Formats: sequence, structure tokens, C-alpha cells
Amino acid sequence: MPFFSIVFGLLLIALGLEGYTNSVGVFQVEKVHSITSLIPAFFGAFLLVCGLIAFMPSLRKHMMHIAAMVGLIGAGAGLFMGIKGFMNNEAGKSLAAPKMQVTMGVLSLVFLILCVRSFIEARRRRKAAGL
Repeated sequence: MPFFSIVFGLLLIALGLEGYTNSVGVFQVEKVHSITSLIPAFFGAFLLVCGLIAFMPSLRKHMMHIAAMVGLIGAGAGLFMGIKGFMNNEAGKSLAAPKMQVTMGVLSLVFLILCVRSFIEARRRRKAAGL
């Protein structure tokens, strides 16, 4: 799982950087760089750090649980805000932000599902080993 945490962290960082560099203001032609475009990158950086620390066997379990919590928050917030943005869209307003939010939510949800599957498998292995 540490590897997946690093991969999804890098994907979220790339999403945030892409949104930051390509964000365009509402009804404006020039590019507007908003710090909120980097929110996926902040989540990704946290997942990346958790994944790197998780390579230490004594901290793996704790770091992966923290990473799963970050995935849960990212999935919930991203999907909620993205769907809300699509539903409240005004004519002529860019859909870039809701698309980024939904993408962050989906990436975080996939990561969370992988985490839960890994936790279930780890429990089964411990149970089979009699621990």
C-alpha cells in the first residue's frame, strides 16, 4: 500500500498543479492563479509523505490508516463540492473547478477502496497466521 499512496499522491499533485497553471477566471481571458486550485496537490503531498514514511515497517500500519483517512476526506469533499458545482453552474461559467473536484474525489475514492481491500487482506493474513 505505501506504493499506491505514493502513486495517488503524485497523481493528485499533478492534478493540483495542472489546475493551478491552467485556471482561467470567470468571464476573463487572462489566467488567474488561485491557491484553491492547489487543494488536490496538498492532499497529494500528504499521501506522498504517508507513503514514504510507511516504508518503515514499525509505522506502516499507522501511516496507511492516516492515508486512508486522507482518502476518505478527499473523496467526500471532492465529490460533494464537484457535484454541487455542476448543479449550481451558471450560464457562461467555467466548469473547470467542478471537473477538478470530481476528479480529485474519484482518485481519492479509488485510493480509499484499495486501502480498505488491503486492510481486509491484512486482517485475513493475521487471522490465518494465528496472530
